[in-house]
Amino acid sequence: MTITVSTDGSALGNPNGPMGWAWADHTPHAGGQPGHEHPGDCDAGGATNGTNQIGELCAVLEALRTHPGSEPLVIETDSQYAINCATKWVHGWKRNGWKNSQKKPVKNAALIKAIDAELSKRAGSVKFVWVKGHAGNAGNEKVDELARTYAADCRSKARDGYLPKEGWQSLMSSEYADGLDVPGDAQMLLDGAISDADYHLGRGSQDDDGESRHATNHDRRPSLAEMLTEPEGVPDYPFAANTDDATDTTARRSRSGLTVSGTLRFSPPPESSPTYNGSPRFIRGIIEVEGYVQGDGTFALDDIPFTVRRG
Repeated sequence: MTITVSTDGSALGNPNGPMGWAWADHTPHAGGQPGHEHPGDCDAGGATNGTNQIGELCAVLEALRTHPGSEPLVIETDSQYAINCATKWVHGWKRNGWKNSQKKPVKNAALIKAIDAELSKRAGSVKFVWVKGHAGNAGNEKVDELARTYAADCRSKARDGYLPKEGWQSLMSSEYADGLDVPGDAQMLLDGAISDADYHLGRGSQDDDGESRHATNHDRRPSLAEMLTEPEGVPDYPFAANTDDATDTTARRSRSGLTVSGTLRFSPPPESSPTYNGSPRFIRGIIEVEGYVQGDGTFALDDIPFTVRRG
């Protein structure tokens, strides 16, 4: 069975306007079926600034990665640039050491290399089909709307930027990197602190009708500052005061009703990373403590390990 996917990229005020990308299956509710290694039937992302060409390449790369099977894959796009990068120009660039005809580095090389790698390793065939944009093609209209909506949401700060790793790399190495807002989880991806699977986990979710959507301000993951700011007040302790109850593994991991407030200092700090750009780093994990809480509610922390959550 042939899988057909539409892809598109968008930039509001191209170049360097808010950017978006999107892909969408032509088969509704395709997620989970053979060849569809994804939830729902579409996905979208973007960044606070960029170009439509970066968006177009991100969409193609994400479509390839989420349809890795042996089924024939057709990618419909209105971008001649994306098609030529993937099928024609890439061969000359590889021969020339990723330099263009002017002997300058190829723009968006990280994305193009990643697309080429996905095409080379995919068991099933891949065919690119150009479609005219804004001409009533249902798939093209859908991904155009998804990409433009995500770009607009990045501009209004309703949603954080969301690109494949190579998209961030291409954008950060371009002339459009000034003022780019790189979310904490994206920086962790770039630093190698989390995997690509970890980064994508939780980014997309599904509505009741099975279609993919992304987190808004109402259901997005909390920032580090938000996670470390909890309501004040200490309720009655749920555990008995004796040592046996206090050290029971099941009890320690149940929801106690307690909250913790204050500021924690992580070591090593983010600013020690050579890629630190001044923005807070997103983290998700567990600090497991064991000891005695003083009557005033204080508990001394001393080099407590931080366990990164992967799920």
